[in-house]
Amino acid sequence: MNNATENLEKRTIRKVTRRIVPFLFVLYIISYLDRANIGYAALEMNEALGLTSQVFGIATGIFFIGYFLFEVPSNILMQRFGARVWITRILITWGIISVATGFAQNATQLYIIRFLLGVAEAGFFPAVILYITYWFRIKEQASTIAMFMTAIAASYIIGAPFSTWIMDNINWMGIPGWRWMFVLEGMPAVILGIVTFFYLTDRPEDAKWLTKEEKNWLLAELKKEREAKEQTEKNQKQHGHKEALTDSKVWYLALIYFVYIAGTLGVGYWMPQIIKGLSTYLTNTQIGLIATIPYIAASIAMNYWSRRSDRMEERRMHSALPLIVAAITLIGAGMTAQPFLAMFLITVSLAGMYCFKGPFWALPTMLLTPAKAAVGIAVINSIGNLGGFVGPYAVGLLKDTTGSTSAGLYFLSAMLLIAFLMLLFMRKEKNNSSEETNKIAI
Repeated sequence: MNNATENLEKRTIRKVTRRIVPFLFVLYIISYLDRANIGYAALEMNEALGLTSQVFGIATGIFFIGYFLFEVPSNILMQRFGARVWITRILITWGIISVATGFAQNATQLYIIRFLLGVAEAGFFPAVILYITYWFRIKEQASTIAMFMTAIAASYIIGAPFSTWIMDNINWMGIPGWRWMFVLEGMPAVILGIVTFFYLTDRPEDAKWLTKEEKNWLLAELKKEREAKEQTEKNQKQHGHKEALTDSKVWYLALIYFVYIAGTLGVGYWMPQIIKGLSTYLTNTQIGLIATIPYIAASIAMNYWSRRSDRMEERRMHSALPLIVAAITLIGAGMTAQPFLAMFLITVSLAGMYCFKGPFWALPTMLLTPAKAAVGIAVINSIGNLGGFVGPYAVGLLKDTTGSTSAGLYFLSAMLLIAFLMLLFMRKEKNNSSEETNKIAI
């Protein structure tokens, strides 16, 4: 590659990254905050609505039932209407429903609203993953996905102190702070939905913010990758949405993601109550500030690990190794009675969980042909996210049964260990091309 081409490559990738990733980053912060802030609300909401730990676990997890049922149809519709229009629709509807959570009066209403929130938000994450493939080559996707998914950690870093501060300080019109938290944190999704319609560009060929030279280079690079995949698809006689639903690779990855999500979301939703259980004198705001520590460490570790995965062009072990670290440290957190040691182990565990994300989400686009990618990613994410019901529910059930969160932490660590073993026993295919070297056969 000559210097002129190399400079063009760097300039184009940098421009695309700066234009797309920060905006998607902000959208995902809002997305994750609106689904996870129920964990902070629980510090007051559970008592106000008379919710047991098991009922709270159902309320958090039922989101993922709606998400599961509507994710694949949502992603198919995104292909029909385009990313800009469909992501706009998702944002506005989930924002309205998130605001409605603040008006729930009992467990049944909370169940219904959380289910509808899952329906509204279904398709957002796989739509963004697919959208990234429209703009970035395979070799940049893990680090790009990691930059985008750092928003999950950022949503906790920003959301934990902000949510708990609202709960402690805003009681306008005599309405409790936890209700105002849902209202105030749901409104940005509606506003950003409108902004999305005018800001996002569906495809590189429509990008007026790229020069002609930059656009031609990017389109040529993406076309080269697409044609190589389509040739493979032609040789293997694999086509379309139907084949994606019957592809063993899709279902194996979905099962891995299922047990992973069961482990990681069980920790995420219960984190405020775990911290509260470590001390009897912490305020809601102090709990929120302490909860930011594990997510700051996780965001740093995730971006480093994903860049390492891109640099080494290896995905499987970069997905697997963080999970065994997370499982072991989560067991340790459940065994110790020392608050500082428990928080340290939870921090290390959460960092391991987040390091998994970037390399794992580079696997589907590497393994699946373009005709399968959209539906395949949606299937993996939707089936996987059913674990978001299992994890929080299991922790709640075990807490009600044992009176402690330790048993729940052991269950979550077992989920992570299963995901590690499944990744470990995927076998590599030997290929000539460097980008294909780490493809996995299932």
